[in-house]
Amino acid sequence: MAKQWKEKVESIIKQLRPELQELSEYIYANPEMGHEEFLSSKAHVELLRQHGFEVEYPYLGIGTAFRAVYKGKTAGPTIAYLSEYDALPGIGHGCGHNLLGATDTGAGIALSKLVDEAGGTVIVLGTPAEETNGDKVTMSDAGTFDDVDVAFCTHPSDGYYASGTSMAMEAIEFRFYGQTSHAAASPYEGNNALDACINFFNNVSSLRQQIHPSARVHGVIKEGGEAANVIPDYTRAEFYVRAMDMPYLNELREKVIRCAEAGALAANCTMEWGYYEAAYKNLITNETLSSLYNENMQSLGIEMITEERDSMGSMDMGNVSQVVPAINPYFEITNGKSVSGHTTEFRECTLTEEAYKAMDKTIAGLTYTALDLIGNPDKLNKVKEEFSNSVISKN
Repeated sequence: MAKQWKEKVESIIKQLRPELQELSEYIYANPEMGHEEFLSSKAHVELLRQHGFEVEYPYLGIGTAFRAVYKGKTAGPTIAYLSEYDALPGIGHGCGHNLLGATDTGAGIALSKLVDEAGGTVIVLGTPAEETNGDKVTMSDAGTFDDVDVAFCTHPSDGYYASGTSMAMEAIEFRFYGQTSHAAASPYEGNNALDACINFFNNVSSLRQQIHPSARVHGVIKEGGEAANVIPDYTRAEFYVRAMDMPYLNELREKVIRCAEAGALAANCTMEWGYYEAAYKNLITNETLSSLYNENMQSLGIEMITEERDSMGSMDMGNVSQVVPAINPYFEITNGKSVSGHTTEFRECTLTEEAYKAMDKTIAGLTYTALDLIGNPDKLNKVKEEFSNSVISKN
């Protein structure tokens, strides 16, 4: 990275810090669930417009999504930064999306100050509902990334973890139908839909011994009957089925469905199934892009942790990674302490000076990486070549 860029990036981030800190703290104080992030998305949009972005809002018919674009004066690659801002029920921003959004929107704004000279286009996407029905899935399916060269999303964490992988996931609901009857006077006239559902859970428990150790199947009964003295004629369970890649997820889904079919058959009931949230594909990190980002973070005094993490979840960034070269690294906001996400403790960490310093360094790393790709077509070509070989060839 040329010295002239580093000095400019440092100056830009210093100027942006108060605005980004205010953005994060405003969203922290106004937590909104997925597809209800009207205040949060508006705050992002207003800041982007103040910095010269042209914004489409709402986007794709999604009331809290946006697409903000800044075109440089000369041609060059298109760099996308993806912002999240949805909260969790009960604990607000326990996943740190208030800071995530400020960081990725901040990186987009920082790069926009340089592309008139460096070349290229910057896109910042507001991506609602990551915790539930993530709209990166909708955007990936709708062709949002067709004109994008690389995509970035970063996430607060308890360490500086390099972009790795995530689990493919499908959210499936199972509906069981039986026949009501009086549970004491004439139970033999009924067909117990709750028995069918419990059979299903027991079948899944039996299945677990035969599934790959990395896979996950877990669910809850959302509707289990109305009264203890009535044989229930309807029950409903919601499940997440997860695997490390799509082929095994497809195989596992069919096994879980057969567990539900068998449970219904044993109780003389019928079963229907369907999806209740968007399906997330597994994240395929572009290792060439990831290495470039890691090197830039190293230049800032940060050693990214590249060892495989013991546990992981699912995220809609996986769908993005399968249509465009992408990475999803993590940045530390817990001041060296181990603090789990989705907790009130992690939520409070987003308000600390250590978190804001991490935000500044992450924005710098993201901006340096984008400038490397803009200024060195060979590096960008290697990123795209890896994507062609590791993703397109397998789809």
